[in-house]
Amino acid sequence: MKKILILGGTAWLGRTLCEHALGAGHDVHALARGSREFATGVEPVIADRTLPGAYDAARGIHWDLVIELTRDPGQARGAVEALAGNAGEWVNVSSCSVYAEQSTPGADEDSDVLEPLPPETPPDDYDYGRAKSYGEQVTMEARGGKALVIRPGLIGGPGDESGRSTYWPLRFAEARRPVLVPNDPGNELSVQIIDVRDLAAFILDAGLAGRHGYVNAVGEQTTLDDALRMARAAGEGDRHPSSGPEPTRPFVPYDLGRLEADDVNVWAGPRSLPLVLPPGPEHAGFARRSDARSLAMGLRRRALRETFADIVRAGPAGAVVPPKSGLSAGEEAKLIAVSSG
Repeated sequence: MKKILILGGTAWLGRTLCEHALGAGHDVHALARGSREFATGVEPVIADRTLPGAYDAARGIHWDLVIELTRDPGQARGAVEALAGNAGEWVNVSSCSVYAEQSTPGADEDSDVLEPLPPETPPDDYDYGRAKSYGEQVTMEARGGKALVIRPGLIGGPGDESGRSTYWPLRFAEARRPVLVPNDPGNELSVQIIDVRDLAAFILDAGLAGRHGYVNAVGEQTTLDDALRMARAAGEGDRHPSSGPEPTRPFVPYDLGRLEADDVNVWAGPRSLPLVLPPGPEHAGFARRSDARSLAMGLRRRALRETFADIVRAGPAGAVVPPKSGLSAGEEAKLIAVSSG
C-alpha cells in the first residue's frame, strides 16, 4: 500500500484517479477546496490553494506519490515549493496543448513547447497551454528532473464534462432523426481520444514505477469518419425494434466548408461539431501525436467503441445536461434544412 496525495481529486480526472488508487488498495488523500464531493474512501485535505498555508496539513508527511492536476501556474509553483521534498515520486499532469505547433503528424515529446506563463500574469492574459508549460517547467526545476510529466491528448469517457466525447454516441442513441454529420470527403480529419479510466491507470502505474521525463498519453489515432461509425454503432446498438422503421435519410452530411457562413464552431463548445478540427494545415498534427513512448511505458487502451458504448450505457449520468458541446435540436434542424436545400 502506498501513500498518495492528489492535488485536486474531486473533478472528473481527479476523482477517477482517486477511485483507481483506492481500488488498488492505496492510502489516498486529496487536497481540494471541498466544493465537490470527495470519492468515498478518500482522506480529504480541505484547503484553498490560492491562500497562504494551503499545504500546511500535507507538510511533514512522506508521500510515496504526489499527483498535480492544476492548470494554475501559481498553484503549481506553490505545491512544489511546499511539498517537492516530501514526495518519493511526483507526476505533473500537463497537456498536449503545451506544444508550440500542432501541424506535424507524429510529432513526439521532444517537440518545442510554448513559452511558460508566469504566475504573475494578469487573468485576462491567461493561456491554458502556456500555463501548463509553466507547470512542467517549475516541477522539473524543483524536482531536479526527477518527475514525470504526462501530456494527455483529448480525454473522453463517461462523465466527460466538456461533452466532446459524449456528444456523438449520445446523439446517435436518440431516436430523433435525421442526424447531421460532418462530411470529410478526403478522410483527412483525425481523432485521438484516451479513455479517462485508462489515463488514470497509466498515471498511477507510471508514477509509482518511478518513471521520469515527458510522455504523451493519447488515444489510438483514427479518422473522424471511423470514430463517427463507432459512435453510431455504440449509440444504435441497443435500440429496440419497436422504435420504428429507419427514416429515408437517417443522416445528412454537413459540408465543413460552410462552418464560417453558418456560424458553427469546431472541436467543442456551444453550437459546435465536436471532434472536428479547425480547417487548415496548422492543426494537421493535433490529433496525430506520437504514442510510442507511452506504449513503451505500459499504457493500455481500450477500444474507442468500448468507450462510446460505456458513454451510452451511462446515459444522462455520463454527460453534462444540457451538454456543453454540440448542437441543440433547433440548431441542428436549421442546419439540416440548409444542407438539404
